[in-house]
Amino acid sequence: MTDPSAPDVAPDGVAARPQAGAGEPLVVLRDVNKHFGALHVLRDIDLTVRRGEVVVVIGPSGSGKSTLCRVINRLEPIDSGTITIDGAELPEEGRELARLRAEVGMVFQSFNLFAHKTILDNVMLGPVKAKGMRPRDAERRAKDLLDRVGVANQSAKRPAQLSGGQQQRVAIARALAMQPKVMLFDEPTSALDPEMINEVLDVMTDLAKDGMTMVVVTHEMGFARRAADRVVFMDEGRIVEEATPEEFFTNARSPRAQDFLSKLLTH
Repeated sequence: MTDPSAPDVAPDGVAARPQAGAGEPLVVLRDVNKHFGALHVLRDIDLTVRRGEVVVVIGPSGSGKSTLCRVINRLEPIDSGTITIDGAELPEEGRELARLRAEVGMVFQSFNLFAHKTILDNVMLGPVKAKGMRPRDAERRAKDLLDRVGVANQSAKRPAQLSGGQQQRVAIARALAMQPKVMLFDEPTSALDPEMINEVLDVMTDLAKDGMTMVVVTHEMGFARRAADRVVFMDEGRIVEEATPEEFFTNARSPRAQDFLSKLLTH
């Protein structure tokens, strides 16, 4: 894990991402609550993600981070509150929900690629089936995206022939192929071997530099410092603190966040 006390500079010496301007609200959660049985996993969540903003969500295991990510496109239903994407409230089901989900790309811990299809077919499938794109156009776009994430030379292979890092980059390309308004990342490097983590984080950093709106749940503190506009710290289902990376890592306000960071520094 990257030392959060390290200078706010990328490993290649490039300065950290400048803070984005205040774009219009794109993802808005208001008073969101979620239970799993008796467990109250999200408690009165209020969060606004602005267009072009990169929000990194961190916190201890079991704090509700992944659930927060999953309710944004209703992979998990909420018990109360509202969630809007670009001004439209998330429907509970049906075609309107499918349409809104198409505007929210998601990359999971596991890659969830179709094992029997080639890498190129995996990236083409969504635009052809869900958006009615002509196969020729979808293929052109898929090849461009695979080139963008650095795996264009793997397009004829099947997922099992790729490394974990390559598969995760394909998963990112597949999500981008739907031309989403916002990208959600749920611990995208947690299933990877250490030497594969940076190749995925580099792709994500490039997306951030290009202005993609992103919500990233991660334990990679170096990425949070380098790519985030805002760090959201969660504990026990609540948002405890929000700040810029510089403010959070050098002067966290809440005792819980201070304790969390102190444990990172001693391991």
